[in-house]
Amino acid sequence: MFKRLLLCVREYKLPTILTLIFITGEVIIEVFIPFITANLVNSIEAGAQLGEIIKIGLVLLLMALLSLTCGGVAGFTCAKASAGFSKNLRGDLFRKIQTYSFENIDNFSSSSLVTRMTTDVVNVQMAFMMLIRIAVRAPLMLIFSIIMAYIMGGALATSFVVLVPFLIFGLLMVARHAMPAFRRVFKKYDRLNESIEENVRGMRVVKGFSREEYEKEKFGKAADDIRSDFTRAERMVALNNPLMQICVYGNMLFVLTVGSKMIIESGGEVINVGEISAMLTYGMQILMQLMMLAMIYVTLTISSESMKRVYEVLKEEPTLANPENPVTEVADGSLVFDNVSFKYSEKAEKYALSDINIKIPSGATVGILGGTGSSKSTIVQLIPRLYDVTKGSVTVGGVDVRNYDVDTLRSSVAMVLQKNLLFSGTIKENLRWGNENATDEELVEACKLAQADDFVRSFPDGYDTKIEQGGTNVSGGQKQRLCIARALLKKPKILILDDSTSAVDTKTDMFIRGGFKKYIPETTKIIIAQRVASVEDADMIIVMDGGKISAVGTHNELLETSDIYKEVYTQQTGGGEQNG
Repeated sequence: MFKRLLLCVREYKLPTILTLIFITGEVIIEVFIPFITANLVNSIEAGAQLGEIIKIGLVLLLMALLSLTCGGVAGFTCAKASAGFSKNLRGDLFRKIQTYSFENIDNFSSSSLVTRMTTDVVNVQMAFMMLIRIAVRAPLMLIFSIIMAYIMGGALATSFVVLVPFLIFGLLMVARHAMPAFRRVFKKYDRLNESIEENVRGMRVVKGFSREEYEKEKFGKAADDIRSDFTRAERMVALNNPLMQICVYGNMLFVLTVGSKMIIESGGEVINVGEISAMLTYGMQILMQLMMLAMIYVTLTISSESMKRVYEVLKEEPTLANPENPVTEVADGSLVFDNVSFKYSEKAEKYALSDINIKIPSGATVGILGGTGSSKSTIVQLIPRLYDVTKGSVTVGGVDVRNYDVDTLRSSVAMVLQKNLLFSGTIKENLRWGNENATDEELVEACKLAQADDFVRSFPDGYDTKIEQGGTNVSGGQKQRLCIARALLKKPKILILDDSTSAVDTKTDMFIRGGFKKYIPETTKIIIAQRVASVEDADMIIVMDGGKISAVGTHNELLETSDIYKEVYTQQTGGGEQNG
């Protein structure tokens, strides 16, 4: 895990190394300052001249300035290295997520991925910053201070060495009880973010049902739950400081008492005032470094869970990958499902699709009808390899989809979902997601085919109209038509409409289907619909039931052979003929 995370340092290795060098320099200078100060005290006690005192004072001033310079440079390089590390880590996470299949994404909730790329990355950044600065400074300072304390105070400094194991044991006991609470907190963060995401996305529903107070109460409980765990964990961590201060200040009191007695009894020959003052300074340095180590330990304790969560995303291997020698051209839009069965997880007991056998010629219009949960959407997701089949095979243009270059395959298949997404930006920018090089004329033509041109031109800014996040400033029907136009700009071999005209009226739906026949006759068109009117003129209609194909045929054939199709048709039309 650490090896993978450290790969994100990359171009920031130099500021990282410089931080370590300048921190070491700062520590070396700082540990010598009490030593020189002790000599100054002894010189004054011995009746030194003013010139000698000024000389030692200037040396101390120079050392303080050098220490300050080293610390300042280390702070600058540390900030650059940690911010750069964070940038690379967040970028690696984002790029990794882009390689995920739907199966991979199913392993993480969207709210969890957001938390990992924000809160968790910040925690890891803080840990990295502490590791290259404070985690280097504190141990070096601790070791050097103890060494200098021995040089100045001899056996009296042994008390500092005896103290350290007790403090380390105390820190370990605190962390042992705090860690489970921190683990629970991060899982609850995911649920809290999920609640926020659901509330924001479903704001219209919340307000429509006047459920604001319920949502506030639900959010309040989730937030209070996190507060409770954090309080419990922080309460345990807060024991670090009093534990250290009692031990170190008690030890300093011991040094001062015993040292004073030794000075009096030996007349300053065994140990003198300057050495005792240095001992007290080193004792304070030891205390401060132990406090820093405790802070590092707490931060790393918190961050360790974040590191694991970030690493889980980075180590997740995409379940879909290109073959060794992928096919890079799709010949046509012909489709064959050969004994296809599929389930979303290896652990799943039930297949979402079973024994699917279909042959669709290129350029055909195919309708798919079925009740909720009949796996209509699942079957079309196998075509662009959003999922891979569990058994059997799916071929496009005579080639198994698993043998294609993934980008080539998906560039040849355009999908328009019922709840498709528009991004922040202008209408033009959204349309060019389908083809970034499309001309204005091609944009207009695609919108005309999707029956979107008229309403786009009715906006004051036309095609330069700004779309707000999620497309909240356009209606559901307008959003669907823009998404259809965007898909058409891909000039796909296969166009899949997954209930994507549900928000438009039947007349507009008819015009859209008429445009498909006229302008993209060679494109295979697969239309998943709830309305019989949307598929009754299709070359082939597939009726799904319980993850299996119940019937296949034309509209008239199915009225004679399929009870399911006939029942849906009767319910929607009252048994009468439709006019489209």
